[in-house]
Amino acid sequence: MSAVSTVVVVTWRGRDHITACLDALRAQKSPHRTIIVDNASDDGTAELISGHEVVRLPRNRGYAGGLAAVLGMVDTPYVAWLNDDAAPDPSWLTELESALDGEPGAAAATSSILLMDGSTQSVGVALTADGHGRDVMLAGREVFGFCGGAALLRTAELKAVGGVPASFFCYYEDTDTAWRLRLAGHRVISVGPARVRHRHGASTRPGSALFHRWNERNRLLMLLRCAPASAAFTQLARFLVITALLPFRGNVPDAANFRFGLRTRVLAEVLLRLPATLVQRLMIKTAVSRGSVWRDWAGR
Repeated sequence: MSAVSTVVVVTWRGRDHITACLDALRAQKSPHRTIIVDNASDDGTAELISGHEVVRLPRNRGYAGGLAAVLGMVDTPYVAWLNDDAAPDPSWLTELESALDGEPGAAAATSSILLMDGSTQSVGVALTADGHGRDVMLAGREVFGFCGGAALLRTAELKAVGGVPASFFCYYEDTDTAWRLRLAGHRVISVGPARVRHRHGASTRPGSALFHRWNERNRLLMLLRCAPASAAFTQLARFLVITALLPFRGNVPDAANFRFGLRTRVLAEVLLRLPATLVQRLMIKTAVSRGSVWRDWAGR
């Protein structure tokens, strides 16, 4: 039986966990091609993955950049995104493929991602009232977006909506992609039986300054690219006002995303990218209006 899916695993300094990921892929019931993107690891990861199909990048381009770097190499109907610190059940890929086979209107299927203690991390992504992506904890057939740590997408549809936003580096590349798929008229489904165990935070440090910088920046860029203009610029203005008032407030939360320096850097990066982002916005094809997607999903 020929493979209908290509699984893309992006790694950076994954020596301590990528072997479990690859062992789990080897045990999959569904035949598939695996491409490992090595983001210039310098910890011995290269030696561990040397027997596989590897694309080694000259520098670390992040998760989004790694996915984008090899999308053109994918010639199967489906492409899976899988974190290098995730270990899928043997039936994971089969469940996702079967779900998309049975739902022709869906362009992406998201997995049940479990933490190592068995608790649920995500079964999909919801869109909050202010445009954040939020993990969904209860399985359902349809969700706004997919969690990029373990998902299956239709390759042609992904390429048709512009692929992966490589410049995001890390975080929100999945929710931005879900936005563009929905604007093109596609759906995203949650597949409960497609289970993955995830060593959350093994590759990045949630809560760190870099984590918050990428999250805050990419959320704003995503909204400017995809959301209704009123919602996007309202959120940008809100971020600006909160930042400007921080030096005059007492009892500022002790979190990296409330640090004045980090927020001013986010604003600088967003404003620097604003002209290119608005051009990208104009290039997004919209079979469904931005306002309709926002009304249907924001705050649900």
